[in-house]
Amino acid sequence: MKAWQADPYRFPGMRGLPEGEEASTLSPPSPLSGPLPGWGRPPGGLAPADRRRLDLHACLTTAGVPPRAGDLHAIEALSTVDDTTYAAIRRWITGTH
Repeated sequence: MKAWQADPYRFPGMRGLPEGEEASTLSPPSPLSGPLPGWGRPPGGLAPADRRRLDLHACLTTAGVPPRAGDLHAIEALSTVDDTTYAAIRRWITGTH
């Protein structure tokens, strides 16, 4: 096994790649070549509630208020509000006008 080849049991996404002589003619993927086809973000990106939840964690942490374990339910509830309400919550946390 060459150094750049991955064990398919440790890296299940590597299954189905060429093996044997066919693989010996391939060069290792370049880190600059971009993601492999079929990999990357799921179609459509994040759901709005997931995006707001991640953003809320980031806003609180940036404001010096790292969320505690008990705050996760509140963050989950706040991430389900509409965009206008969420913009107001974010404005309150960050102190921007």
